[in-house]
Amino acid sequence: MTVGVGDTEPEKFEKFEYKILGPLEVVRDGRPVVVRAAKQRALLASLLVDANRVVPVDTLIARLWDEPPDGARNALQNYVLRARRTLGGSAQGPIRTCAQGYAIDVPEDALDLHRFDALVDAARAAETARTAERASALLGEALALWRGEPLSDVPSERLRQEVVPALNERRLSALELRTDADFRLGRHADVLPRLRELTAAHPLQERFWAQRMLALYRAGRQGEALDCYSTVRALLLDELGVDPGAELWRLHQQILTADPALAAPAPPDSPHGPRTEGNLPAETTTFVGREAMLRKTRKLLDGARLVTLTGPGGVGKTRLALRTAAEASWAYPHGAWLADLAPLTDPGLLDRVVADALGIPDQSLRPGTEVLVEHLRERQLLLVLDNCEHVAEAAAHLLGTLLCAAPGLRVLATSRQGLRVPGEYLLPVPPLAVPTDRGEPPTLERSEAVRLLADRAEACAPHFRITARNQEAVGRLCRRLDGIPLAIELAAVRLGTLSAEEILERLDDRFRLLSDTGAARTGRRHQRTLRGVVDWSHDLCDERERRLWAGVSVFSGGFDLAAAEAVCPGEDGPREDEDGPREDVVDVPREDVVDVLAALAHKSVLTVDTTGSRARYRMLETLRQYGQGRLGELGREVPLRRRHCAYYGDMAARAAARWCGPDEVAWLSRLRLETPNLRAALDFSVSGEGDAAAGLAIAANLTRTRYWFFSSSLGEGRLWLTRALDLAPEAPVPLRVGGLALAAWIALCQGDRPAAERFLAGAVRLGEGATDGETLGVLAYMEGAFAFLAHGDAAAVALLARARDRFRAAGLVGDAHMASMLWAMAAAFLGEREQALTAGREYVTEAAAHGAGWAHSWGLWGMGLAELRHGDPHRAVGLFRDSLRRQRGIGDRWGPVWGVETMAWAATATGDHAHAARLFGAAARLLRTTGVALGGLKPLHDAHVLAERLVREALGEGAYASAFAEGAGSREPVRLALGGR
Repeated sequence: MTVGVGDTEPEKFEKFEYKILGPLEVVRDGRPVVVRAAKQRALLASLLVDANRVVPVDTLIARLWDEPPDGARNALQNYVLRARRTLGGSAQGPIRTCAQGYAIDVPEDALDLHRFDALVDAARAAETARTAERASALLGEALALWRGEPLSDVPSERLRQEVVPALNERRLSALELRTDADFRLGRHADVLPRLRELTAAHPLQERFWAQRMLALYRAGRQGEALDCYSTVRALLLDELGVDPGAELWRLHQQILTADPALAAPAPPDSPHGPRTEGNLPAETTTFVGREAMLRKTRKLLDGARLVTLTGPGGVGKTRLALRTAAEASWAYPHGAWLADLAPLTDPGLLDRVVADALGIPDQSLRPGTEVLVEHLRERQLLLVLDNCEHVAEAAAHLLGTLLCAAPGLRVLATSRQGLRVPGEYLLPVPPLAVPTDRGEPPTLERSEAVRLLADRAEACAPHFRITARNQEAVGRLCRRLDGIPLAIELAAVRLGTLSAEEILERLDDRFRLLSDTGAARTGRRHQRTLRGVVDWSHDLCDERERRLWAGVSVFSGGFDLAAAEAVCPGEDGPREDEDGPREDVVDVPREDVVDVLAALAHKSVLTVDTTGSRARYRMLETLRQYGQGRLGELGREVPLRRRHCAYYGDMAARAAARWCGPDEVAWLSRLRLETPNLRAALDFSVSGEGDAAAGLAIAANLTRTRYWFFSSSLGEGRLWLTRALDLAPEAPVPLRVGGLALAAWIALCQGDRPAAERFLAGAVRLGEGATDGETLGVLAYMEGAFAFLAHGDAAAVALLARARDRFRAAGLVGDAHMASMLWAMAAAFLGEREQALTAGREYVTEAAAHGAGWAHSWGLWGMGLAELRHGDPHRAVGLFRDSLRRQRGIGDRWGPVWGVETMAWAATATGDHAHAARLFGAAARLLRTTGVALGGLKPLHDAHVLAERLVREALGEGAYASAFAEGAGSREPVRLALGGR
């Protein structure tokens, strides 16, 4: 049975890591979380020092304030809310509200203090078991977690006085224990530099002086040992007025008399005979990042006898394995050994290669496996079997035999695919963490990928520095290189002659750019060039896997099984070229796609996320570009891109047809997930090889689903519509009329009336004489929309009702709903009271009846608008809030623009003028973000101007400007509207 140990938790369970043994640091999913606010740092530190326990409110207040202000409890609650937002994640995140206070939930190994304590406890147990080497190694690992003075950047006097000294005492105790363990190992000379530093830093700690004296004596430096006693005796008299304690005095007497009891003990004998060091190579460059992966690998090795690190080429499997083996070597009396299988070409020689690596001097004719079994049977050692992928079957057979015959053997293998040995644990090695798209400088420089780039550039491009000018380019470079260590190291070499920006410009040809640059040739070509690494993976695939690798490279941003089955199957019938049938070409039938995808995932070409309702496959951009090159060589690029375009065109059409139904939100989410593929399909459709009419249909259907609105990308939607319209003059008339009308609709929503009028005029001209219900409905809808939004004409109400009826007659449910929404809005702005309230109720009832989540949120908003203008403004506030909560819950980016704006109007109507001013500021920020100009939307603009004027008059210009700026500066405008600050 093979056990996978990948990241299989659902995305909602974020992985946090906390560090308090130095400046406070928080890492979420491999990326640093910047905690700027001093009080937030103090709050997090106060919770972390008592992690997984409830910290009473009074204790937290005392830790946050030397002199608590009035309302400290409310202020604390506010800081907790802000801390949760800073940490991000799902629901309330790791911070829990409890009856008496708050607690932060910290999983095992997620806090450096917990790891430190666990390692020290394990070291004490090792001391008790008389295994001094293990104790020393564990204590060294524990002490390496300290990065300086604990909580050094946390502004809390209470923590500094009560917690920090106790933490420092734990460190000093660990240092003392480690020195004792080293004494038992005969390392008295090695500990002297450490003890010299400790006695200088802690001159009144007699125990450190005693250890220093003993180390000097055992090193044959009796006079210096006696001088130490004189020094500490004088210090104690001057500082405390006391003599040295009994232990120090007795040691002094023993040194004076050369007591034989002080002689260094013989190094402890191993029950397995003399220790063997192994053959691990020394590191020639620094090891950057991977702290969590190191811990996970070590932990797995503690409990499993075979751990296989898997992942694509260049991701750092070998380096991680060697560092893990070096850190764990103390636990193996017969050493840690490396057997590199990369040069091996004949699987039948595998046993001999491993025997040579282990230094077995056997010249007999016995089978190599028999020799290995005899050598390993009584030994306890760690074998690092590197680069197993090309001899995976032979390696599995050999390891199955050795692990059964040698109970003291542990194996750490690296491979681009699992070995499928019973008891094997698979640990996928991910790329290095890269900075986020909007990573700020502190986050950027703590990213593992950026740290590696900077570290390697320091050696080969000494003039390179990460600066304010190039930091964005550096972040993009690491992202585009997928965080692959090999690619980053090769890019660092190029930084000696190119800037980060220039490398980015040339990255489309990354395999040429990141080739052998003349740097030190310390590895085989397949390990030192990006193309060599990927060629190696490609060579390990069979023909079907290679063809599907090329095929799925047409996808962008990931894909699911249904997409691969629709786009990538081979052609029916025999493949031929100019020379006749091609027997070497193996197509992939549709029914086999799932199995070949599994094989590619097994070989680390694809990654699979199974946490959603549909498994989603992804490919690193480097592997995708390689696949695209192979696809071009196969002559299949254009046919597969056409299939890809057709598949996503059908998806957009189905989404539009099912708009305003119970699956509406699911479709919106699916379309958002497929954004990269939809863009790729649109881009191909307007290229020379594509079908512009197909692109026009995709852009139109996405507009009909309000996709561009939902994702806050109106400008992009308008761009695709206009480009496709220009390139598809012969497209069917209903499609062109719809495309022009939808372009007019987007332009109108953006406040660009001149462009909207041009688009609409073209649609009317083209649709003259049309009799189909869809074209008639579209034209009536846009005529009503213009009358309403551009002119504020009450005739819009009747026009929009007519459009709704025509859409319904044509069976276009989603389009009919949009006409209903605009009809209800027009009635609220331009109709009488009864008409407005009736329309609002009818619209919300219609949306609820269809079970459409997004539509229902707008129905509530429309009812709120009717109440605000013709009924009860207080009731309007509740309706707007309900609508806004729903829109936030489904990730809508368009609805909240109008929700926040109308809540400002409602706050004005209810007399909450200060809050109204803040909401106007927040709404202005959202309007700017979405590119909407209120000036082109007459009824909304007029309502805005009136409400804003009333607020200005009520507050005065100064107070209004201050409150407006507060709202405009809010990082979460929707939360502000819902009652936050």
